[in-house]
Amino acid sequence: MAYILINTFSIFSSLLPALNEKNLPWIDVIHPIVVHFVIAMALGAVVFDFVGIIFKKPNLYEVSFLNLTVATIAIFIAIVFGQIEAGLSNPYGVSRDILNYHSTIGWSLAGVLSVITGWRYVSRQSNPQVLSKGFVFVDLILAALVCTQVYLGDMLVWIYGLHTVPVVQAVREGLL
Repeated sequence: MAYILINTFSIFSSLLPALNEKNLPWIDVIHPIVVHFVIAMALGAVVFDFVGIIFKKPNLYEVSFLNLTVATIAIFIAIVFGQIEAGLSNPYGVSRDILNYHSTIGWSLAGVLSVITGWRYVSRQSNPQVLSKGFVFVDLILAALVCTQVYLGDMLVWIYGLHTVPVVQAVREGLL
């Protein structure tokens, strides 16, 4: 039985592409590319809400809702690639903890975005020209979560160098 499992694993592993110098099976990291859509759309939604409130332009609430919808879809794509790339990143030292926080907040943010988008969808059915005060408070929480995620993601890349060629080489050579 063990022979069959080992043989099956070796067949499947031979079908997978080799990892490149960034320790990835594809050319470059995809997670940051997709996650920038989430950042732009989520923070854009907050900005459109506040601009709509300040300048009394309730049509901007519709733009905000569409941004939330795109952010909610994109965050799940970002999470899929983020989980794959995190598994291939070989984190070291404190970067393991930061990566765990980043992953946990990312999944939480997906839930928060889903709930917010659903709440916004339901509330705009009755009156799309009104934005509740509770939603404005939730906008601030959303912006804070997104900014926290950006900070943690920046630390992983710019301080700890995950998926950068020098760090991947150092890990492969056993220096880290």
